[in-house]
Amino acid sequence: MKQIAVVGAGTMGNGIAHVFAQTGFSVTLIDVNPGQLTKAIESIGKNLDRQIAKGTITEDQKQSTLKNITTTHDLLKGVTNAELIVEAATENVELKLDIFEEIDKAAPAGCILATNTSSISITKIAAVTKRPGMVIGMHFMNPVPVMKLVEIINGYATKKEVTDTIVELSKQLGKVPCVVNDYPGFIANRILMPMINEAICSLHEGVAGVEEIDTVMKLGMAHPMGPLQLADFIGLDVCLAILRVLQDGFGNPKYAPCPLLVNMVTAGKLGVKSGEGFYSYAGGNKELVVSKSFRK
Repeated sequence: MKQIAVVGAGTMGNGIAHVFAQTGFSVTLIDVNPGQLTKAIESIGKNLDRQIAKGTITEDQKQSTLKNITTTHDLLKGVTNAELIVEAATENVELKLDIFEEIDKAAPAGCILATNTSSISITKIAAVTKRPGMVIGMHFMNPVPVMKLVEIINGYATKKEVTDTIVELSKQLGKVPCVVNDYPGFIANRILMPMINEAICSLHEGVAGVEEIDTVMKLGMAHPMGPLQLADFIGLDVCLAILRVLQDGFGNPKYAPCPLLVNMVTAGKLGVKSGEGFYSYAGGNKELVVSKSFRK
């Protein structure tokens, strides 16, 4: 397998393209927005420069990685010769279903269709294609070039040989694959999101402040990042969407998103991406500064 197509050139998509290209695969990065493609290549270049600064790659390796990536805004053209397609579009059910219907028509018969979804049913996505046995979840963690885990999710009809191929491919990328089954939130978000939601509820109820909640989890539970800071990093809108998938999927009120989270998303306070969430990220300050809304 050498020909990879990545659909979506946002943070996850450009990270996925980066690791495949750096490992020697030929990557076609696809996005309907040409400006996003330009931004993605710039981001990949900057991330490669960071690797050079750390001494993990050379300038020649950077250049060969960039040469391995081509871009296009034409979805059907971009997947024509692919052996594996990794969809990394926005976490929106209808959008993903539309993309999979389209790529299923244009991709070669033996092509594996993977989705980077963090919570949406693989079985539901596979059902809109004529090759459900070739559809699988390939959930990378952010930032993709750094994080080792790939959560591999079997849909109801995913063939064992497809799973085995994706496991070995993940190892080729220097990642650690973990295979799970297709239930709401899989494993990563089924465990993570209720923790984040409980942290937000604790803040909302006045049990403790932002810094106190994060400090308890960092120093007491050995988490490298507190749940509120992590929520900001993931994006509060993404956290809300995943919690709603969990709530709908299980029909259990324990997954209901905290009203504070709902209000923050409605107000556009989405975390790092908007410049403010539980912390303020204005001015590029790398020190954690609690948002004015939560200062005592």
